[in-house]
Amino acid sequence: MAKKVNGIQQLGVGVTDIQEAFAWYRRYFGMDIKMFEEAAMAELMLPHTQGEPRERHAILALNLQGGGGFEIWQHTGKKPEKPGFELQLGDLGIFIGKLKSADIEKTYDQYKKWNLNLLSGIMKDPAGNKHFYLSDLYGNIWEIVYDSFVFKKQKSVNGGIFGAVVGVKNIDESIGIYSKILGYDVVVYDETSVFADLKGIPGSENKLRRVLLRHSEVRNGAFSPMFGPTCIELVQVIDRTPRDIYEGRLWGDPGFIHLCFDIDGMDDLREEVKEEGFPFTVDSAREMDTFDMGEAAGSFSYIQAPEGTLIEFVETHKIPLVKKLGWSLDLTKRKAGPLPKWMFSLFAVMRVK
Repeated sequence: MAKKVNGIQQLGVGVTDIQEAFAWYRRYFGMDIKMFEEAAMAELMLPHTQGEPRERHAILALNLQGGGGFEIWQHTGKKPEKPGFELQLGDLGIFIGKLKSADIEKTYDQYKKWNLNLLSGIMKDPAGNKHFYLSDLYGNIWEIVYDSFVFKKQKSVNGGIFGAVVGVKNIDESIGIYSKILGYDVVVYDETSVFADLKGIPGSENKLRRVLLRHSEVRNGAFSPMFGPTCIELVQVIDRTPRDIYEGRLWGDPGFIHLCFDIDGMDDLREEVKEEGFPFTVDSAREMDTFDMGEAAGSFSYIQAPEGTLIEFVETHKIPLVKKLGWSLDLTKRKAGPLPKWMFSLFAVMRVK
């Protein structure tokens, strides 16, 4: 099958207490659909875990309003290590997670009523898009961005993952992965300045180059109707030397650990990224036909962008539909293309209240 990128499946979030984190993200961000939960050994991530298998606990949570999910991830075999320095905008890796909102004023007002840690008021980015920032209980920074896409109206005042802000050493060097391999082929803006709309974010006083990327292609994989459109923002700091966000730490330690894309055609992708000079660092399909993730199954792989960002690809083989009845969907036995909307409604059975 030809390689096809279907959307952002999830943003990996490393935490110190997985149940506390899931409860917080469920309450305030509406990430209340628990697709799977599994405590196991991360045996295939050796290139990013100092060559040792690591015990971990993971939960994949979704918001049916649309957008990607959260893979909430906790090291359980070692103490999760927080950054040893204050992270600043432009440091290398995923610095901010972007969430969708179809009514950004309502979202902002509700967060204010909840006394969440708002870092800014509602501002406009260089393209005129409304957005604002807050930090969560662990100090991770989130950007709420206006986007009209709503898959299924929910009580939540925001949707799921819309994209990420990634610090890079050199935008011209890194952009190839995001534009060519991931298909973000539209440059919404490319500006260099000290930006007023970033005020309140650590490092915003520095001169930065910002490039916002979107995809021109309407994505039509099995889960694309729920993921919706997405974006990536690359940030390069001009007047200081950036540091690696995971300097001295492991994948899975607190912070944004990876950005994961749902794909079809893992074999074709393997050849493409190798030709582009970014071969898989992790490749589950080389070890087994399908990787069991609790109630779900599939193949996964990773590449590492020039600035160090880990990008995961998942080709889904099986997902749970109604766990209590043992119903699941085998995606290897259906024709390619979007799932019917009614099928996504079955995910509501997995809602945690």
